[in-house]
Amino acid sequence: MALSLAVSPCPNDTFVFHALVHGLIPGAPEVDLTFADVDVTNTAAERGEFDLVKVSYAALPWLLDDYDLLLTGGALGRGCGPLVLSKNGEDDLTGKTVAVPGDRTTAYLLFRLWAADRQPGKIEVVPFHQIMPGVADGTYDAGLVIHEARFTYQRYGLTSIVDLGEWWEQDTGLPIPLGAILAKKGAVDPAEATEWIRNSVSMAWANPDASRDFILQNAQEMEPDVVQQHINLYVNEFTLELGKDGLAAADALLQRAAAAGLTPAVKPFI
Repeated sequence: MALSLAVSPCPNDTFVFHALVHGLIPGAPEVDLTFADVDVTNTAAERGEFDLVKVSYAALPWLLDDYDLLLTGGALGRGCGPLVLSKNGEDDLTGKTVAVPGDRTTAYLLFRLWAADRQPGKIEVVPFHQIMPGVADGTYDAGLVIHEARFTYQRYGLTSIVDLGEWWEQDTGLPIPLGAILAKKGAVDPAEATEWIRNSVSMAWANPDASRDFILQNAQEMEPDVVQQHINLYVNEFTLELGKDGLAAADALLQRAAAAGLTPAVKPFI
């Protein structure tokens, strides 16, 4: 049987998983690939729909009974955090309407921790591609954005009022944990899956041209230079190996969230 895999169509995921998806990893099974935004995979994983799935670190408290966290393939890093954007640079969001890309995303969890003393009046979950236009036309007072938006928000006449990655790094000294790769318990061996994905990452770095067409076909009309910036930012040493700092970052996020009453408590990774 094919292994079911769900990741986003973003360039970092298509770069990382190209070799695995295309049968280039010796010993790996055939892969049945589904593309979905992370807010979709967060809830799909809660229903146990995929063998391997990329989810938000913020969603882990609801998923770890049924899935194992893999130590490779995810998205962590420095200088790559979500941004909160507004049209006029107003940073007091008290009583304002804020658009967010998902209610169990790491971005939204970081936003809730940051905004503890400036609570918005209303949160609206909307498709990611609608956030910046909606802030620009006044539908929303502010918007929480991720990924390639950090390279393009100026085109909409918007201002970044906080880089939540910078805020997190200054407060903790740790990288920001964004996307995690999970393996469904009883469906796939986590050690084998880790090896397949790690080999896929290594192959992508060794021959970046091999995945270019696959990446661009799924990049949602991103310009090639933005695609490359995206890959350079989100595919890094933590993608190959989560390591002690990566696990510490996950622990810090989830422990803070539980202490604030925002998520259920989970057992520390380290």
